[in-house]
Amino acid sequence: MSQTRLAERLPQAYPEEDESPPIGGTFKRFFDITAALAGLTLISPLFLMLMLLVKFSDGGKVFYGHRRIGRSGKVFHCLKFRTMVEDGDAVLAAYLARNPQEREEWLATRKLQNDPRVTRVGAVLRKLSLDELPQIFNILRGEMSFVGPRPVVRDELKMYGTSASFYLKSRPGLTGLWQVSGRNDVSYQARVAFDRHYVENWSFVFDLKILIWTVPAVFTSRGSY
Repeated sequence: MSQTRLAERLPQAYPEEDESPPIGGTFKRFFDITAALAGLTLISPLFLMLMLLVKFSDGGKVFYGHRRIGRSGKVFHCLKFRTMVEDGDAVLAAYLARNPQEREEWLATRKLQNDPRVTRVGAVLRKLSLDELPQIFNILRGEMSFVGPRPVVRDELKMYGTSASFYLKSRPGLTGLWQVSGRNDVSYQARVAFDRHYVENWSFVFDLKILIWTVPAVFTSRGSY
C-alpha cells in the first residue's frame, strides 16, 4: 500500500486509551518469549561486546531507558544501548536554539538527520540498529513484542489522532511495518498510517513477513540515522 493511500486514511481526533487485549493474544506472546530467550542465548557474546564498547568509548552509562507509551497507554522504560552524550537534553536545546531549520525538522519528525547528541560509537550502533538489542528485555517483560508499532512518547501519540486507538491495541515492536518501509525516509503521517494498517491487518504470517523484511532493511541501513 502506498504512503499516499495510507496517509489519506488518517483521522484527526485524539481517542481515549484502549483497554482491550493486545492483538495476537496468547500465541503472539508465546512466540515473543520463545524467540527472545533463544535470541539472547545466540547473541550473548555480541551483547557483551557491545556493552564493553559503549562503556569504554566515553566512560558513561551502558544502557539508556526512555519513557514510552505501551499497550493501553501504560508507560514503560524502553531500553537501548546508550548512543548519545550524557547531557543530551541540554545539547539538543542549545543546538535547536542556534539552528531554526533543524528545529523545524525536529518538531515535524522528532528526528534529526545530524543529531548533535549522538556519539561516534552511537552513530554506528544506530546505523546497524544494534542499539535496540536491549529491548529484548522489554519483550520478556511483556512491555514490547518483536513486531509492532515503534514505541512513542506521549507527545507523539497525540500526532496519531484517532489512529492512536490502533497503536494502543498492540504492544510496541522491536521491528515493524514502518521500519521495513523506509523508516526515517518516510513522513511521520505515513508512519502513523503504517502502524494502523499493521494493527488492522494483523496475522502471524504478517509478523513473519515483517521479520523477514527486517533483515535486508537492517543490512542496507535504509532510513536509519
